[in-house]
Amino acid sequence: MFVVDHKNLTLSFNEFHDVSYKDMPQYGEYCLLELKNGDYTAGGWHPSGNGHSAAGFFLRGTADSVDSEDVARWHSLDRYDLTASLEEEGVNWINLGPEEEGSRSVQFESFKSFADRKNPKEEQFCLLIMKAGSLAAGRWNKWRSEAGGYFIYSSALASHSWDKVWAWTPLSSDEIFAMEEEREKEKRLEKKLNKNPYTDPDLFRYGTDIKVYYEKALEKLREEYPWATLTMMRKETPVWQIAPLHGKYVFGQISENYYDDSDVVTPWTEGTTADEFIDFLCRYTRDKVEHSDPKKKFRLGTDINAYLDKAFDNVKKDYRWLEKGMLEKTWHYDIREVDGDLEFVRSFRNENEYSVVDAESSEKFIEYLEYDYQSAALQANEIVGSYAPSFGHIELHGWNLESYVFYRLKSGDYKVSVTAGDRVAGGSRDFFILPQCFEAKTYEEFLNRYLEIVPDYSFGLGKEELLPDTKLKKFLGY
Repeated sequence: MFVVDHKNLTLSFNEFHDVSYKDMPQYGEYCLLELKNGDYTAGGWHPSGNGHSAAGFFLRGTADSVDSEDVARWHSLDRYDLTASLEEEGVNWINLGPEEEGSRSVQFESFKSFADRKNPKEEQFCLLIMKAGSLAAGRWNKWRSEAGGYFIYSSALASHSWDKVWAWTPLSSDEIFAMEEEREKEKRLEKKLNKNPYTDPDLFRYGTDIKVYYEKALEKLREEYPWATLTMMRKETPVWQIAPLHGKYVFGQISENYYDDSDVVTPWTEGTTADEFIDFLCRYTRDKVEHSDPKKKFRLGTDINAYLDKAFDNVKKDYRWLEKGMLEKTWHYDIREVDGDLEFVRSFRNENEYSVVDAESSEKFIEYLEYDYQSAALQANEIVGSYAPSFGHIELHGWNLESYVFYRLKSGDYKVSVTAGDRVAGGSRDFFILPQCFEAKTYEEFLNRYLEIVPDYSFGLGKEELLPDTKLKKFLGY
């Protein structure tokens, strides 16, 4: 490890290149930048056009760049390895490039280390000395749930992890960092205002316990829906709470700010009195209550096997190889009392944790079961052959078709798997080709039936592409 004391270290940058001379770095080269306003930052060079001019930008992160017109000079960070100097005791000054008379030089000092439990401020852009001896830069973002963080330096959140950095020092403040500082200032002010929040007597006539308002709304709902319960009402999410906001209590919905784990309170603004809020709660939760009638939901009773048997029989008609044990390998269903109400619940294998299945009727729940039975059946049926039709570029509602494959299953049946995505996300879906499709006498008639299951406008390939494909025709048995 390096023996130099980072606290007493100064880096002197002496080989600046003047942008006005159109003397620019190599594409992608990461550079220390002196801006025309005297500030210092860093970024990777991305020229525009043919790359033979000074036009372009220095990339600092996703949607974070500096236009070359704002840059006076640049100094490479990529071309230096400080390992030899940092391994020599007593070094407190390192020149990066020869210190010549008349040359532009700038010094950076006051380096800090994570080993000293020092972190940059959020969104602060910093000059970095890496543990590998190289130089770098990036914008600090702390991890949300644990100690440490990372320095973002390019697009797609490309970053240097904190544990790869030996020492760091802040560069100049910029707009992004200034916005973060202002946001932190607002958070401190909000915390101060909310220490002793004001309570509007008209708005909180019945106190500051949200349960009281839900219970009063429940009394009104039961006039129309006798089966209504608080549990049913709270299925309409997000639920309403009472929280301080800008120094006073409000009825609000609270969500998490993913950016920094803080709470975001969205206040209710449709009235000014407690009774108006109670009426609003009735309207807000009415739909959930109306569709939670236990008589409709548990039309087949409260024995889960009645629903499992019904769904199994429905799926077995087409998935002839289906066995009940196939579903049990992954999902277990039950009917349990949750917060005083009976609910359909699902757990993974034999685990104790379960989730509530939000089905408003027995028919909806059976449809839910049918889908899981179908998925389990397809997973259990071994693939014995495949054929992938060729296709060019196909865009599907903003996603690109990546894969479209027909599979022959051990049972003699067929399925098709479609995959689509973009540069950051994607997904796959399997479709069972129902036996009724193969009752068609001709390949064209088969496609007519098949495309009702996997329509071209949703999944990319249609009759125009599939009908001339003689290999697919033969693979499907026509």
